[in-house]
Amino acid sequence: MLTTALHTLRARWPAFIGSFIALSLGAALLTVTGLALASSLDAPKRAPERFAAAPVVVRGQDTLRVHTPSGERTKELARPRPVPDALTARLKDLGPVVEDRSFPVRVHGSRGPGDRSPGNRGPGDLIGHPWSTAAFAPYRIDAGRAPRAADEVVVTGGWAAPGDRVRTDRGTLRVVGTVPRLGFEDAVFFTDARAARLSPVSVQLAVDAEVSAVREAVRDAVRDSVPGSAGVRVLAGDDRRYADADPDRDRETLTALNALFGTAGGVSAFVSVFVVASTFAFAVAQRRREFGLLRTAGATPGQLRRMVLGEALAVGVLASATGCLLGAHAAPRLAAQVVEEGLAPAWFTIGEHTWPYHMAFWTGLAVALCGATAAAWRAGRTSPVEALREASADTGTMTRGRWVCGAGLLLTALVTLVVALAGDPGDLLHRKTYVSRPMLSIAAAALLAPVVVRPSARLLTWLPARLPGATGLLARENTAAGVRRTAAVAAPVLVTVALAGSLLGAVATLDEAKAAEVRERTAAAFVVTAPSGTGFDAAAVDRLRAVPGAEVSPTSSTAVYALEDGVALIRSDARAVAGPGALTATTRLPLAAGKVADLDDRSIIVNEEWAEHTVGRSVRIWLGDGTRKTLRIAAVMHTGTGDNGVYVTAANAAGAPVDRVDVALADGADADAVAAGLREAVTPVGGRVASGDEWAAAAYPGARGTTRAGLFLVLGIALLYTGISVVNTMLTATSDRVRELAVLRLTGATDRQVLRLLAAESLTVTAVGALLGLLVAGLNLAGMAAALHLLTAPVTPVVPWTAVTTTAAICAALTTAAALTSATLLLRRRAVARE
Repeated sequence: MLTTALHTLRARWPAFIGSFIALSLGAALLTVTGLALASSLDAPKRAPERFAAAPVVVRGQDTLRVHTPSGERTKELARPRPVPDALTARLKDLGPVVEDRSFPVRVHGSRGPGDRSPGNRGPGDLIGHPWSTAAFAPYRIDAGRAPRAADEVVVTGGWAAPGDRVRTDRGTLRVVGTVPRLGFEDAVFFTDARAARLSPVSVQLAVDAEVSAVREAVRDAVRDSVPGSAGVRVLAGDDRRYADADPDRDRETLTALNALFGTAGGVSAFVSVFVVASTFAFAVAQRRREFGLLRTAGATPGQLRRMVLGEALAVGVLASATGCLLGAHAAPRLAAQVVEEGLAPAWFTIGEHTWPYHMAFWTGLAVALCGATAAAWRAGRTSPVEALREASADTGTMTRGRWVCGAGLLLTALVTLVVALAGDPGDLLHRKTYVSRPMLSIAAAALLAPVVVRPSARLLTWLPARLPGATGLLARENTAAGVRRTAAVAAPVLVTVALAGSLLGAVATLDEAKAAEVRERTAAAFVVTAPSGTGFDAAAVDRLRAVPGAEVSPTSSTAVYALEDGVALIRSDARAVAGPGALTATTRLPLAAGKVADLDDRSIIVNEEWAEHTVGRSVRIWLGDGTRKTLRIAAVMHTGTGDNGVYVTAANAAGAPVDRVDVALADGADADAVAAGLREAVTPVGGRVASGDEWAAAAYPGARGTTRAGLFLVLGIALLYTGISVVNTMLTATSDRVRELAVLRLTGATDRQVLRLLAAESLTVTAVGALLGLLVAGLNLAGMAAALHLLTAPVTPVVPWTAVTTTAAICAALTTAAALTSATLLLRRRAVARE
């Protein structure tokens, strides 16, 4: 039978080539995503940067540690504590002590370092330090001198030269020296005295002394119960990297990158398995006439099955191996691209891993065998007469197994959606959920597609079939009659359109809900914000209060920590307010119970996500600086999209600077005059004044870069596979219509009319797939909208029409081009020869 298969290969080369390409590309994509995923699992240990030459760094408590029955739980504190003065005095007895300070400096205008490397700020952003810390990096002056006056600075890099004057949010500065850039920051060094005024709190200091002596001094301070000494860390050797800004940024970046590649890999596996299986199944189904002839000639069902499985095994081995080789060459290029886009650290490369190759190879081989098995088993069960009859009539497209699998997946999708809505609607808003859940409904729709292909095709061609000429009528009848062919082409279009609508629509819907939530919560006429990473001092707040007609509500960003169920340490972002009166004038909290007016220094406002959220009950928490407190619940907010957070008073956020001031207008106040007064009050410190609507619009500008990159990577994979599938299917299907096209030519149809008919059929099939994909996307978006409604954040689902239309148009172009190309080659033959 294998000899027979080889002899018939010349007539089946389009299907063979299509199956080979689909499978090899699937294995390549699995290899690439597997290698990238494996390489993003672990970050190398970073070396110290800013304090690489410092003997010892002493850092105040920056970690909350809570002992539980299941072990110690830790969280990074929102407000690290400074090294206590008493301990600093003891350390000065051991050697010179240099207090470290870091604060952002924003350059006005287009001038600035312009560094866009991962982990650094954008153009015009600098990090300020005292000059005395420069020696610990170490920085060495290569031009000019050290700063001596309050307005003098030394900068890194060559973007400014000694003698230049630079306008910043810290005033106009005079550059008196430059140091070479070391790659991890764009720094500007002030005199120690000016840096102390700009950043009064120092959470760490460098000590020029023996490590053992410093450790002993810290232990003595803890033993002597020096206030604030508990939790102080002594950093030496490689541990000095924890004194750098964001020492775990590589690990955090790789976590996001891991999620990106994990999502892409999961969707790659889903789409590739689906497309490859359907490609093999359709290729086998197109050989029903061949199977009928072989059965008539005496071939047994077992021989047919072994022949088909042998072919699939040969194609699977060759294509999977080819795909692994392609993936090995493509993976380093993907790594270079994500580094160039700033999604990965500069050192990120593809490591030496073998399991992705095994995964890709064996998955490709298994998919090839599974895709051929179902059709081969069905072909082997038919008698010779039944096989020949089936070859002439496209019937029996919905087998019992297809019904069971399709209905089961659809029922599973609906039941799990209802269960999630009834139990935990917030779970539907998580990225892993809204990326993975659509797979169930998409797979179900693809399996059940033959059921709705005929009515959908008739609906879409109702008007064209009534237009003058036979093209519309023939397109409708051919599309409706060739259910197997129509479903095979429409299925990958369905998958791609449904993925585009579901994934991009979910992100857009969630962003719209978050933005609407912020808009609804903001009652302020103006919102004044401090430069990133800084806050307003008391003088700036007083100037804002003094603006005529302005009722201000200063708030600080902080966090609180709670131990849930005795084992889980949970961090909740919080806003610290000056008082409930000012808060109610500028903010509309989505309260489920209680009153904002009851908030005081002994109470807290929580949301329904908290394990304990009953008004009047007490909760034990840790404040942003690690202080433990018991506060009474004054009010409870609805969960919403999960960003409602917590509210406490300023007394429970010691050390947190005011970073936002909401402003309401007094009765009869002129808005323009108030805005001008606010700008005048905060211009010296670099504050920004925006209207309430402008601030709300900027609060949620859209999905983050990694999210967008991940989604477009996923959709690119799906679209690529759709192109392969539809082109392969159309080439195979059109090549099998030689006799049909010959009949059309013999009845008088011209080549142009035949091509126009095939183009109309291709567009109809694509429209069927796009319509079904849009319905599936609508179902998925409706589930997310229902979850948001239950979470009291109602929003109309956002359908990404541009992406859906573009995807459908690309699919239509590919389908039509493949059909016309294949038909043009066939029409070159004489009509009688084709007969």
